[in-house]
Amino acid sequence: MQFSVYQESHIGGRKVNQDRMGYSFTRDALLLVLADGMGGHLRGEIAASVALQTISTMFQQQAQPYVKKPQRFLEEALQAAHRDIHQYRHANQMPETPRTTIVACLIQHNTATWAHCGDSRLYWLRNGQILGRTRDHSHVENLIAKGMALPSERATHPDRNKLWNCLGADSLPRVEVGAGAGMLPGDLVLLCSDGLWSMLPDDEIVRRLQAQTVVRAVPDMLQAALRAAGDASDNVTALAIMWQGSSVLDNMDPVTETMISTEALPEDLHSTTIRDTAPPEAAAAPAEADAFDDDEIEKAIAEIRGAIEKSSQILK
Repeated sequence: MQFSVYQESHIGGRKVNQDRMGYSFTRDALLLVLADGMGGHLRGEIAASVALQTISTMFQQQAQPYVKKPQRFLEEALQAAHRDIHQYRHANQMPETPRTTIVACLIQHNTATWAHCGDSRLYWLRNGQILGRTRDHSHVENLIAKGMALPSERATHPDRNKLWNCLGADSLPRVEVGAGAGMLPGDLVLLCSDGLWSMLPDDEIVRRLQAQTVVRAVPDMLQAALRAAGDASDNVTALAIMWQGSSVLDNMDPVTETMISTEALPEDLHSTTIRDTAPPEAAAAPAEADAFDDDEIEKAIAEIRGAIEKSSQILK
């Protein structure tokens, strides 16, 4: 494998950065993960950190040097992360379970497979076109699907922050796993939190990624999102790769890329940027007011899931 990679995160106008991201790789497999902790008083940064640790650990255990069944791996890894978040809550006697959105992508044998819970997104781009993008597990996205809201309302709708799916909720998460996508040299994969995509339309994200190398495009996008949001900016985080991009990079800005080539690595070597960043004491940091309290989040999840199930029954 050969890929260029860049990741960056900004706290924005918040007191705590609850976003986490990182990547792990072996000779034949690459794992990208990004999590966006939900809500200040719920200590979302703990949930995000635990989720990344769990998924990265499972990758290191199963990638020998690649994962045998990538779709099943991603589903099981996200479910395990959900359980570990609850276990962390019990072990630290927290008054409630922290929560996080999650998006993960596993690339091996020139095929990308991804999974997500919530509204952290993945974009797959080729030649300036979006070939794939995750669908947010949000109330407004369901309204758009039913024709009850416009796509242009994604970033402004009053219910845009209501999610029906996440890790750490009382109900089990529904892990949405995408089919394998064939990767070609020059393809781009972007994982980002809603602090980025809610401020920049898709066409601007595509334009910036197409015009520059990822090491320049990612920080430029984050700064643009921070400027657009102003003092009220959310945490803004992105992780992007260009797949086997050396020949493509020759025609672009000659800035030094974080280029990784794995062909010469031994089969048993695992490398990762995901470190143990979960706070040792659950009550160590001050809490920031959440947009919705715990009961409201549970009620929203139950209501939206009920509507989805009813729609599915009608379609059948």
